[in-house]
Amino acid sequence: MRPGFRSGLIAGALALLVSFLARVFLGWVYLPELGAQTFYSIIPGWLESTLIQAMGELGKYSAVLGATLVNLALFGFIGLVSEHLAGRPTWWRALAMTGLSYLVLAGVQLILIGFNQIYRGGVLAPSLHLLLPASAYALTLTWLTRPTIVSCPTPTTRPKILHRRRLLIKSAAAGAVATALLLYGLDLLFKNREAGGLGGGRVEASGDIFSSSTLRPLIENEVTPTDLFYRVDINFLTPKVDASTWSLRIHGLVKRELSLSYPEIISLPAVEEYATLECVSNTVDGDLISTAKWRGVRLKTLLEMAGLEEGADYIVFRCRDGYDVGIPLERGLMDACILAYEMNGEPLPPEHGFPLRAIVPGLYGMMNAKWIEEIEVVGKEYKGFWQRKGWTNKAEYKTRSMIVIPGDAPVRRRFRGLGEATREIPRDKTIIAGIAFAGDRGIEKVEVSVDGGKTWEKASIKDPLSNLTWVIWAAEWTPTQTGPHKIIVRATDGKGRVQEARVTPPFPEGATGYHVLEIKVIEK
Repeated sequence: MRPGFRSGLIAGALALLVSFLARVFLGWVYLPELGAQTFYSIIPGWLESTLIQAMGELGKYSAVLGATLVNLALFGFIGLVSEHLAGRPTWWRALAMTGLSYLVLAGVQLILIGFNQIYRGGVLAPSLHLLLPASAYALTLTWLTRPTIVSCPTPTTRPKILHRRRLLIKSAAAGAVATALLLYGLDLLFKNREAGGLGGGRVEASGDIFSSSTLRPLIENEVTPTDLFYRVDINFLTPKVDASTWSLRIHGLVKRELSLSYPEIISLPAVEEYATLECVSNTVDGDLISTAKWRGVRLKTLLEMAGLEEGADYIVFRCRDGYDVGIPLERGLMDACILAYEMNGEPLPPEHGFPLRAIVPGLYGMMNAKWIEEIEVVGKEYKGFWQRKGWTNKAEYKTRSMIVIPGDAPVRRRFRGLGEATREIPRDKTIIAGIAFAGDRGIEKVEVSVDGGKTWEKASIKDPLSNLTWVIWAAEWTPTQTGPHKIIVRATDGKGRVQEARVTPPFPEGATGYHVLEIKVIEK
């Protein structure tokens, strides 16, 4: 590796650290984050869905890591130029490297912004932000290349160069090992498992089954703890919004344009409701689903304050992180459609949309925008960020049901206290339980099969927290034989429609199919 390239990598790492700290504490643009954001904004929806299924939130961080490596490579190549400036004065080399690195970074940034479909800021401020990392890079590079500019390294300088070389090789080796271990762990964590096998036994519904200690963790977590509530964002870092300067603008096909401050929003008549949110990218047994208690103001109240013009048809949310999405006007006028500023009795956390997010009944999570700062009423269907990438704009929740007890489905992570997942149970009376959800249609019944779908028995259903939440279901089962058993669950929504059995991937309208769990019954 050429000394200039190696020094460029080291100086670039420091420059990226400086830029990252400026992003965290000052809200400046971070080039690798912008690169990852651009990547996700231009890839097809089906590919984005595949990445979410395979890696979840880690896919986003992996994109930032990849962009960071590309940035480091750029810094390395800029460092090569320093080898041709060996005879120049120190101040001249520092100034030249600052200018060159700034021009390269600014050019890359302009290209990324040009292709980015999310970024809504200007160009001037982010360009000025690049002066800080460019200066840090140039000063560090100038210092690092001092020993390499002499024609014949002295005995005192050569060990220093060799020491840095060995340190770099050791760091690269450690990074390679860590990356390999990470990828191996991700493969184990996210690898899909197929179920098979048949079994039998007696399944019973019981009205007092929900008093069982086995179900206590499930019932106690019927409202998802805030720190376990799922998240899928389009950016690497959470937007930091200052409520004292934030305001909500309402405009478009309205009679009176409004600009409401945070104190004005929370002073309006408030409503509280329990609602379940689910990501459209969720798989049949995935954990991108959670329930919370929300408090906020009805969207209808704000629209009445503004007054709707004739021809209004869609409501568009525009958000601090660059996200945008539209919902049909009739959804926005529902009493259950609120703009929430509290979650589970506390102010809305930054990672869940502070100061204001939408809770839209019956529609997948991508329609429930976070960090809202602008609402526009328009006269035709509006396709938001995900819809422009091929995802459905109808976005109505599909009926789904999941087995949580027993089992090893990822959805178990939404429930504290369930202990380790298991696929082995003793041949004795046991409990099968889980959740079912159909948006604002509600759940009419849940059925369980323990013989691979040959026969079905009704499970007991606990009264839901509201008609917008999941339900907890449970049934007692006494296996008649040991060996493999295939447990399947299906639900019927409040309109009498049975959950779709056909297996389809999440893209573009949400996943369908029965949740199937294979377990092994053993002797006590």
